[in-house]
Formats: sequence, C-alpha cells, structure tokens
Amino acid sequence: MLSFLWWLIIGLIAGFVARLLIPGKQPMSWVLTMLLGLAGSIIGGLLSAAIFGYNPADPGFHTGGLIMSIVGATILLGLYVAFAQRQTS
Repeated sequence: MLSFLWWLIIGLIAGFVARLLIPGKQPMSWVLTMLLGLAGSIIGGLLSAAIFGYNPADPGFHTGGLIMSIVGATILLGLYVAFAQRQTS
C-alpha cells in the first residue's frame, strides 16, 4: 500500500515538473497531472531499460527513476499539446 502512495506522489511531482517545462497553457486538474506523471514514469522506465539496461522491476526509490519519469512525462505532455493544437487549428 505504501509503494502505491509513493507511485502517486512521484507521478504528481513528475507531472507537475513536466507542466512547468512545457510552455503554454495546459488546462489539467491535479488528478490528470498525476496520471500524466504515472504514464510518464512508465515511458521513462521503458526508455531507461532500453538505453541504460536498467531493470524497471527493481524496487525502491532511485533519483534516476524520478528524472526518467519527468523525461517521460515531458515527452507525453509535449505530444498531448501538439495534438491538441493540431485539433484546434
């Protein structure tokens, strides 16, 4: 149960930092920000495993995992913003 709470906290932090890094307005609630960060963690974990050979099943907190979560969330948010802008124009 405690690890699930950590996932939520890390997801919220990663999503928030990704929203700070991407310029423009992203109208999202804090729940969507958390989901963005969680999805970014999955993407970041897969990227980390592919690039560095890191085992994503390794338990525990790693600073590199947080960084890759932010990278993944930033990529995902950038794709979302690009898709949303294309839909409105």
